[in-house]
Amino acid sequence: MKLFHLLLLMLLLILHKPIWILASSNIAASSPGVAVEGEQHQMDSHMKMIIALAIVSTSLGAVLLCVLCFWIYHSKFPSKPSKKNIQSSDAEKGLSLAPFLSKFRSVKMVGKKGCVPIIDYKQIEKATGNFKESNILGEGGFGCVYKASLDDNLDVAVKKMHCENHFAEREYENEVNLLSKIQHPNVIALLGCSSNEDTRFIVYELMQNGSLETQLHGPSHGSSLTWHMRMKIALDTSRGLKYLHEHCYPQVIHRDLKSSNILLDANFNAKLSDFGLAITDGSQNKNNIKLSGTLGYVAPEYLLDGKLTDKSDVYAFGVVLLELLLGRKPVEKLAPAQCQSIVTWAMPQLTDRSKLPNIVDPVIRNTMDPKHLYQVAAVAVLCVQPEPCYRPLIADVLHSLIPLVPVELGGTLRVSQVTRQVLPADPPENSSQ
Repeated sequence: MKLFHLLLLMLLLILHKPIWILASSNIAASSPGVAVEGEQHQMDSHMKMIIALAIVSTSLGAVLLCVLCFWIYHSKFPSKPSKKNIQSSDAEKGLSLAPFLSKFRSVKMVGKKGCVPIIDYKQIEKATGNFKESNILGEGGFGCVYKASLDDNLDVAVKKMHCENHFAEREYENEVNLLSKIQHPNVIALLGCSSNEDTRFIVYELMQNGSLETQLHGPSHGSSLTWHMRMKIALDTSRGLKYLHEHCYPQVIHRDLKSSNILLDANFNAKLSDFGLAITDGSQNKNNIKLSGTLGYVAPEYLLDGKLTDKSDVYAFGVVLLELLLGRKPVEKLAPAQCQSIVTWAMPQLTDRSKLPNIVDPVIRNTMDPKHLYQVAAVAVLCVQPEPCYRPLIADVLHSLIPLVPVELGGTLRVSQVTRQVLPADPPENSSQ
């Protein structure tokens, strides 16, 4: 409203200026001692000035009036950001991949798949040492991931996919298509792709610390992951999921979130990977898609009824959070024909403050603030609720984790140094209240 009043005042001042000039000229004309010819000449010049100023002030007034109308319209009807623009801007970000690879002269590109560079297969073969076994970084459903050196200064990861059937081919196409449109600090970066007969290759940025699964359940058994580092990984993962759920259009549901698909770079920054099973809301009928996923991470409603929503990813995130907290695998064998999920085993103890400290991963036991431990356990319990409607949105999970992560690791917790507050080995019974 202040802007409206200011513009209106300016408009009135401009439109009334010729009247002031005319009045001043009349006063000058009535003064004694002025010659008649000079008076006539002065009146003519004043009239011309008045006409010119009237034209200019009217034009300026019209312009200001148009600006005023435009401002009033947009203040009442603010323009909404087009969701289509989000998609197109993501696609434009994908175009930056080709210039990135072009910096390395030794990288031979033979074409493009959409906006994704196609790298010469022979170069990929050479870069992986002819797919040497010692270069294997991990293994998936349709093949292995290899470490490759495309250039002296460019180490990458190459996923080799055997696409003899249409399921594998569809996963390849789906992953390349989605990752070409996504660029986020907590989502793996796609650098290129390639093919050779029935084999497909996807080239990613190299994640030096491998997968979260390897860190937690491999030879080191989580010894490199402190409590704060684990909370940072959980926070990074939730940020990546929030981007997929709330900032991508159409919404992206990962559908195969698990610790082996959370990769860690040299600084233990976590990034989501493996988008072969991901779906976009609206791209297909989610209730009629083939049941896919990994045992232990699949949400109950998807497993039983085929219902798939963003809350399915939240359930899988809850399982990952339990892995970080307890150091256990999502499914463990009790006997040759019996298995037990981490959710079934942990749920009764997660809500009991007298039992919770004793089931925490021994590597981090007694290294965190007890209040923070109870908070994380409460978040995990909510995420793995059987009913999707009781699970939080990933944005709510994100906001609950931020205060638990030190500032230097991406959160808001301010600590001069990592303090260790020892949990009591056997808390009093009334401490659970």
